Amino acid sequence: MRLKSIVVAAMLLCFSAWADVVRGTTIRVAPIYLSPDSSSNKLAEIDRGREVVVLETSRNWIHVEATLEEDKIITGWMLDKGVVRASTPNGDKILFGEAVQSEDQASQRHGRRGAAQDAMRLYYRAAEYFPNSPLAGEAMYRSADIRWQIDKADVMTRPSAKENDTWIRPFVDEDLMKQVMKKFPGTKWADLAAFHLIDNKLCGDWQAASKCPEKEADIYEKYASEHPQSPALAEALYDAAWRRSVLIEIYKTEDQAKKSEESRGKAMALAQKAAAQATQGDWGTRAQLLLFMIEQNIPTFGNGVD
Repeated sequence: MRLKSIVVAAMLLCFSAWADVVRGTTIRVAPIYLSPDSSSNKLAEIDRGREVVVLETSRNWIHVEATLEEDKIITGWMLDKGVVRASTPNGDKILFGEAVQSEDQASQRHGRRGAAQDAMRLYYRAAEYFPNSPLAGEAMYRSADIRWQIDKADVMTRPSAKENDTWIRPFVDEDLMKQVMKKFPGTKWADLAAFHLIDNKLCGDWQAASKCPEKEADIYEKYASEHPQSPALAEALYDAAWRRSVLIEIYKTEDQAKKSEESRGKAMALAQKAAAQATQGDWGTRAQLLLFMIEQNIPTFGNGVD
């Protein structure tokens, strides 16, 4: 019993010590030195959004354990300037603001190198350090969205991306999106995260067969049914409508005239719903175009030549 008590006490002491750890993240590229003196050897530079654990302080310097690229960890000194902690007043807004600026840099043609990754880390820290902030849900979603775009671009450059079966190609990592859905259920951020997950269920090359567009239309319709308040609702309805319109022509090539006509009706109904839902943005006008093409018997798949 005494040994068990000692073990429990040791565990509680470890948990208490970990709870007292002060963590922070920098909003600027910051040099790390061997000692609290800028004339000492510079060990490395830490990028925006990278995390540090504060070991001790000395005047305006902090002794830190810093995580660099590829999870490399070093120990050194850095100026206590631009480091946001969970105790920093308005820290959520500060991190979110720098993340927005970094994301803007990433969107520019000659923007700062690595800015997208900086934004991804900063958004994540904003949500992690300030979970009760009104910005937390959006911050975590934006972080997940950037990671998704980066990973998806990598997946789609591989030859396997064109394969018909989804299991053949690598999946985009779903972990961050699922974190958003778990931590912020019932919010528009969870709805948007769930919409991203559809990417992993889509085929590559349809090979002009009905199997894939049938499956994908069902997936988008199911999403629209389960997420009626989603900001992506009109897009999901349009995506389903377009696939149903594609099936009009594909079924004809498969000698399934009845299914072709059924798809025409479904495509028109879905496009009308998309147009009604999209009070702003492009999905409403795209849905109207789709409706017009279906009514005019203009193919939405293939070369479109009569």
